Amino acid sequence: MSLKKRVLSNGLASVFQKGIRVLEQLFLVPFFISAWGAAYYGEWLTLTIIPSVIAFSNLGFGSAAANSFVLSYAAGRRQEAANISKTGVYIISVMVLVAMLISIIAVLTLDYFHVFDKSLIDSQEAILAVSILIFSQLLTFYLQLIEAYYRAAEKAALSINLITSKAAGNLLAGLLVLLLGYGIVEFAISQLLVMLVFMIIYWFKGRQVIGLFKIHSGKKDNTILKGITTKGLSYLMLPLWQIIYFQGTTFVVRIVLGPEAVAIFNTVRTLSRSFNQLLYMVEPTVFPELINQIGKGDWKTAKKIFRLSILGVFALSVVGFVFLALFGLWFYRIWTNNELEVPEAMWYLFISGMLLNALWYTTEMVFRAVNEPKKMGFYGVIAAVISVFLTYLLSKQIGLIGAALGAVSLDLILVFLVMPEGCKIMRMSFKELIIDGFTDLKVFITNWQDKRRGIKKEG
Repeated sequence: MSLKKRVLSNGLASVFQKGIRVLEQLFLVPFFISAWGAAYYGEWLTLTIIPSVIAFSNLGFGSAAANSFVLSYAAGRRQEAANISKTGVYIISVMVLVAMLISIIAVLTLDYFHVFDKSLIDSQEAILAVSILIFSQLLTFYLQLIEAYYRAAEKAALSINLITSKAAGNLLAGLLVLLLGYGIVEFAISQLLVMLVFMIIYWFKGRQVIGLFKIHSGKKDNTILKGITTKGLSYLMLPLWQIIYFQGTTFVVRIVLGPEAVAIFNTVRTLSRSFNQLLYMVEPTVFPELINQIGKGDWKTAKKIFRLSILGVFALSVVGFVFLALFGLWFYRIWTNNELEVPEAMWYLFISGMLLNALWYTTEMVFRAVNEPKKMGFYGVIAAVISVFLTYLLSKQIGLIGAALGAVSLDLILVFLVMPEGCKIMRMSFKELIIDGFTDLKVFITNWQDKRRGIKKEG
């Protein structure tokens, strides 16, 4: 399959995946409330925080092992790739055992302090359900490494579709449990069963499509182990700075401006970033191809993928900016029942951040494609800390507009930090990115027009 067809397949699979994920988040809510009641459902949501926190103990080892595997395999170093897989499975398994121990301690500690007794849910049922969900979450630690088998075999679309089928399975299993009138333990079991079936199929199919392990068995390598550990801790910084930024700015606005201001600040930020979900679909579409071309040493094709990704995402962000500038505030008032009054300047500041976000977020995948996340994590932490500090200072001076300025400052800082470094990694200057990018775009449009004319002539 050609590069263009693979990118198209990845894109279509990503769109379908996004749709199923939205359904997974929204579709079951009325069934939960109808079957369990709003208060009981609220307690359940609170309980699910525990397995979500446990998932953070992955420490990025899955990402480090996965990207190392793809780069080695694409470069033709098959035995090294097999060794990375074997070592990756070993260190991930160690992390699963560590996370399991942490989980047991956490659950026993919460039970000792009678935290579960304060819930509307029976304490024994709550402990059992949470334990099942934690075990299900621990299985996902292997997900990124297995996903690397599909990426290396240039079958990323198949991987995305299988993951989407798992989400659909969760949806259907959860719906069946709720319609039959079962409780949280049965719901948790249904999700675990879907996860077990999915992981078995995903694992065996992944090994089949890569075909590597029929020849190379792989062995645990201490040098590789050290490399994965180091890079894994660097990957940990990526979600860390996001926590600092999102939770930090929210906390600052609450302290300085009060609870109603927090409601305005967070709802405006949520809606203004809604169009970003469309932009974020570009990354899973092009990243598998980008990392493969870099691994093969085909920098010419890799540069082209990067340039077209930047221009494409930025063009989409301009469309999103115009749309939200025209209709965003109108929809916001309907969405919030006219309960919250938003300064217009605040709204336009937040949606302008989308244009900056499109540039640095697309560039960020380059750091992962070469498996060097340290600088990106470092830049993210710096930008997040500065943004939270500016949000505090400016909120005190000019209220919500100042809070918006402080929040958007993160995107501005990251553009100046991330884009030059990303271009350097891709062996090009920023000027070359722009000039060659427009040349690529012109060629792409010309080829598309020629193809359309050819189809019309045949017709």
